[in-house]
Amino acid sequence: MTEDEIRTAYLGCLTDVAPDIDAADVGGDDHIQDDLELDSMDVLNLVAALHKALGVDIPEPDYPQIATVNLAVPYLKGRLGA
Repeated sequence: MTEDEIRTAYLGCLTDVAPDIDAADVGGDDHIQDDLELDSMDVLNLVAALHKALGVDIPEPDYPQIATVNLAVPYLKGRLGA
């Protein structure tokens, strides 16, 4: 899977969890909680959506690695390759 495909999947999952967010407005360094205002339940739903879409398990200690698009893409690419 390419980084662009991972980015698209991540943003798709994010907008599924928080439909009021427009993927086109999400910057690479926008933090999902601090900037996009997702709460802890939204983060759990994002993790579940990413698992469903990509088939990756994201352990709780790794949640900070999916906090922004720029962090999530290389992290998820690594998880997909593992």
